[in-house]
Amino acid sequence: MRQPMMLIALSTLGACASPLPPVDPKQAWVDLYTMTPGKVIMADRLDGKRLDDGRYFQVAPGQHELRVRFDYELSGGLFTTDPTQRTCYLTVRFDNFEAGQRYRLEARAPAMQPQVYLYDTSRKVLVDEPSDVFCIP
Repeated sequence: MRQPMMLIALSTLGACASPLPPVDPKQAWVDLYTMTPGKVIMADRLDGKRLDDGRYFQVAPGQHELRVRFDYELSGGLFTTDPTQRTCYLTVRFDNFEAGQRYRLEARAPAMQPQVYLYDTSRKVLVDEPSDVFCIP
């Protein structure tokens, strides 16, 4: 009985991991990264519109507003030693996305304060702070 249940569980997990779509050379591609394992960054909105796939942004050339959801762990505070999860929404505005270029959006939380950086392919920093930050709790 265990083997059939395990096969069913594994097959449902495989359905969640669909391949990324092909890169459109007429658009810019933005990869998402976080520097620490266990932290999660997901694309949330592009120019105010919710996205169906949170693994990347693919945008037309020009100016865009990217909002990502960044989940990370806060260490215990004054009254508890238990870590808690924190969810932040970080908005990045960039005026000059170029067709056919790849960008890298990196989120991190040194000193428990969320930061986001946008890099071009040569790792030149294009944006080094979010335009807006909204965190829960």
